[in-house]
Amino acid sequence: MPAALGFTTIILFLLLTMTKRVSVLIALVLIPVLAALAGGFGSDLGKMILDGLGKVAPTGIMIAFAVLYFSLMIDAGLFDPLIRGILKLAKADPMRIAVGTAVLTMCVALDGDGASTFLITISALLPVYRRLGMSPLMLSGVVCLGAGVMNLIPWGGPTARAMASLKLDSSQVFTPVLPAMAAGIAWVLVAAYLIGARERRRLGKLSMPEGPAPSDRLAREERLAREASLEGVSGEAPAERVAGEGPGTLLAPARRNRALTAFNLVLTLALLVALVLQVMPLPVLFVVGFAIALLVNHPTWERQQELLERHAKSVVLVTTMIFAAGVFTGILTGTKMITEMAGAFVQIIPDSLGGHLPVLVALTGMPLSLVFTPDAYYFGVLPVLAETASGFGGDPAEIARAAILGQMTTGFPLSPLTASTFILVGMSGVQLGEHQRFIFGWAFATTLVMTVVALLTGAFAL
Repeated sequence: MPAALGFTTIILFLLLTMTKRVSVLIALVLIPVLAALAGGFGSDLGKMILDGLGKVAPTGIMIAFAVLYFSLMIDAGLFDPLIRGILKLAKADPMRIAVGTAVLTMCVALDGDGASTFLITISALLPVYRRLGMSPLMLSGVVCLGAGVMNLIPWGGPTARAMASLKLDSSQVFTPVLPAMAAGIAWVLVAAYLIGARERRRLGKLSMPEGPAPSDRLAREERLAREASLEGVSGEAPAERVAGEGPGTLLAPARRNRALTAFNLVLTLALLVALVLQVMPLPVLFVVGFAIALLVNHPTWERQQELLERHAKSVVLVTTMIFAAGVFTGILTGTKMITEMAGAFVQIIPDSLGGHLPVLVALTGMPLSLVFTPDAYYFGVLPVLAETASGFGGDPAEIARAAILGQMTTGFPLSPLTASTFILVGMSGVQLGEHQRFIFGWAFATTLVMTVVALLTGAFAL
């Protein structure tokens, strides 16, 4: 019964959210609650929910302060040179911007952390997409593809879990799939080119407007008015206007502006290095980093409060989804629905397919990322699949290689069971169901390409 209840919960969630019958937030909370009550788990419901919330709390805290940090840096103009560089190379061409998005994402994703990849790339590129009127679904989709294929690196989630679960090393799991990963990277660039070409046809010929966009002017005019009202309190010199430009275009005194930009750049680079080296937990890094940035960039209480109020909506939208996902996974884990689903899935594999298990694992990995959490799949399902393969004379290492090609590699930026997915869709401003419909086919094609290359290079046998 728990397995049937779990599959029903997942199917209902996907149907209701993808058809927009209910919001993702409502579905994440109420559907598993109703399932738990129907399964007779009402007495343990509170504990399961609190356990789930406790597990996602560090992620929620990290996201809240990371969103605030990068929002502050965007306001301060830290990413303006990067944006101008992308625009200069892309020449307002959506196709070139899409390919640039893929390249930037794959470079940032080398740290192996999906959350930070989404935070950095979306923060840097969303203003470009908005400026040109490009679809935010295209941004979330291309970033999804780039981050997904780079998740194969040994310090990324899937490969690290597979090695730990089956007690294998990177030479047994990662090295044989390097050609497949290279093919996946090439495919992502091709997919970005095709997606961008389609967007170019939709928008027609674009030209980059001179000066700030209307929305930018409005935001800067509002900021000017606020700063002018606070001038008497802060004692700071008023900002200087740029001669010959619109009333909303401002420049702080040049010396102070350069010093502040240099400080923000050094602080951000130090934060990223600390993140990669894991000097401290991610939530701690972003809490401390934001506090320092806020104090230096907005030294008065009034300006600090104004920044928090301006970006409160973005923080609330993303963090509420994270904690709602904690309710969802907490109930599915606490009721043993996920464990029972794993066992049921393995039992339905017919003996005739036993010899083709690696291919089956590779092809089903991505769809199953919508059903299983990473830990549930790699520590629950994968050992059973590996043992099953051994019974048919197969190599457990081949099962590990097959698993990382799909499950939580091209699937993790689509899964409602992965907290970082809600960073991607939340910061892009798109609905989860729309994002899934837009990019699912492209992501599954990435798995197919890597699987074919893995077969051709002998990473696993047919």
